[in-house]
Amino acid sequence: MQETRQAILDILKRRGQATVDDIVADLRVHRGDSITPVTVRHHLNKLADDGLIDHASARPRTTPGRPQHHYTLTERGTALFPNNYQRLAAALITQIGHELSPARVNVIMEGIAVGWAADAQIPNGPMEQRLDAVIDYLSQNGYSAAWEIAPQGYYLYMENCPYHHLAHERDSLCRMDMHLIANLLGVVPRLTERMAVGDSRCGYFIPERN
Repeated sequence: MQETRQAILDILKRRGQATVDDIVADLRVHRGDSITPVTVRHHLNKLADDGLIDHASARPRTTPGRPQHHYTLTERGTALFPNNYQRLAAALITQIGHELSPARVNVIMEGIAVGWAADAQIPNGPMEQRLDAVIDYLSQNGYSAAWEIAPQGYYLYMENCPYHHLAHERDSLCRMDMHLIANLLGVVPRLTERMAVGDSRCGYFIPERN
């Protein structure tokens, strides 16, 4: 990434939120007076176009001049920084498996899938329209999904598993995906391929709805 834009992301990560004046002041500490508000706004616009930052409504200034936006990192921008999410998730799943019965773990995973499906807000309609919306949702969440027509239904494929390294050890994650797809589409899928057992992708047969 361009050096100045990375520095701006670093500032927003450290501050939580910042105005153009804040960012200019922080950059000048390390780079001198050559950094101008015009230059910073140019970089902010690019970062916003890339979905890495957002801004709140403009707030009045305490000094003369036009109101300034307060910029923050988006979820995508935050994800560029190191985190411990995967290790924490793996530890939580392992501990839940030790403390609870498989049936209780399945109930928890099903609840997660139901919540995710509700958040996705897939519009009701013909199956192929729903499949298009589901593919967009899954791909935005790291699954790299696609679908195709099959006799008496459809096939849905996922070329990437966002938690592949955990699914090898925990069948509950694969069952969670089954629940997720069932809730997104309104029909119960049949698993045909599974990366956790060595297949090149996960595949599901989606029967036609009556």
